[in-house]
Amino acid sequence: MKVRILVRLKQTVHDPQGEAILQSLHHMNYLDVASVRQGKVFDIELKDVNEAKAKALLDEIARKILANPIIEEYAIEWE
Repeated sequence: MKVRILVRLKQTVHDPQGEAILQSLHHMNYLDVASVRQGKVFDIELKDVNEAKAKALLDEIARKILANPIIEEYAIEWE
């Protein structure tokens, strides 16, 4: 089973890297881009586990290891 976990800063948290990317895009004349938020992507492959166990395991991994729950949020995408 393959999954992707996306981790990004919460909307209320300042994103200086996203702002730097936005400024670079504007300097390169991509003026239609209004905002950029950066994040992290984790592609994970699980051994044979049932869906309920996989959901619990991935949620725990994302909460405890991949994301800082104070400033980040995460989403799990199933392939």
